[in-house]
Amino acid sequence: MTTAYITHTYCDRHNMGDDHPESPKRLGAIQNRLITGQLMDFIRRLEADPATYEQLVQTHETAYVDSIFARAPESGHVELEPETLMMPHTLDAALHAAGSVVKAVDLVMTGEVDNAFCAIRPPGHHAESDKAMGFCLFNNIAVGTRHSIHQYGLERVAIVDFDVHHGNGTEDVFKADTKVLYASSYQHPFYPYADPGASHDNILHMPLEAGSGSDAFRAIITEQLLPALDAFKPQLIMISAGFDAHKEDPMGQLRLDEADFTWITDVLMDAADKHCEGRVVSVLEGGYNIDALGRAAFCHIKSLMRL
Repeated sequence: MTTAYITHTYCDRHNMGDDHPESPKRLGAIQNRLITGQLMDFIRRLEADPATYEQLVQTHETAYVDSIFARAPESGHVELEPETLMMPHTLDAALHAAGSVVKAVDLVMTGEVDNAFCAIRPPGHHAESDKAMGFCLFNNIAVGTRHSIHQYGLERVAIVDFDVHHGNGTEDVFKADTKVLYASSYQHPFYPYADPGASHDNILHMPLEAGSGSDAFRAIITEQLLPALDAFKPQLIMISAGFDAHKEDPMGQLRLDEADFTWITDVLMDAADKHCEGRVVSVLEGGYNIDALGRAAFCHIKSLMRL
């Protein structure tokens, strides 16, 4: 089993302020845990390439992409919305974050690796087709998913999102695209205040109440997600891997722990073996308690490696 670990130093340089929860320390926490857990030597480490303009506009409105390029500052910060800021390194970070997922798709679809984890920031699943939101500029997983469809002719791609927050941006991009099944478990009611009754056709909402833990999470995955995947029969599984559903994370009130992230990864790996020759691309989203993020991501990556 070959797992790629794709990142770029630009992703460490994006900094929205010392007090901002979406911190440059996040990627270091994951890498340090992989090193101390003696996994790093067994992962194929690769550097991301930047997403191209053409790849971005397959997902985002052209005017929006142009506005992000135009607003990139040479110094200081520019506010796109109250929680999402740009500084001089942000554009490069965002381009390489999206490009990481494109590269992961290429590696998995050509069989060069079995699966991939994209250790990237800024995250992406709140970015809508024409709007930055929730720390996100470009919707990284959507850019990679659209690339898989355009480049490899895939007709069924499943995106599974287990972040504590619903990926409103990913739903916005794919809400009318029957080639994509988007399934999201998330705390409700909670930011970004999704309508849990909005499941339809290719969109599956799996809301959980604050305080929900392992039993509720595993039940909703088993009872709702797995039958949906069996019916859809994906040719590729993409994962929006948000670790802010961890019980120690300050950004949510779900009660998951490392064992739950191991479990959901194993479940999705089994589904990929069943439907799509094991093809999985995982993309970092949330996770804001640095220590908990490192531990949870370690468990997730270890499961991707089938260890």
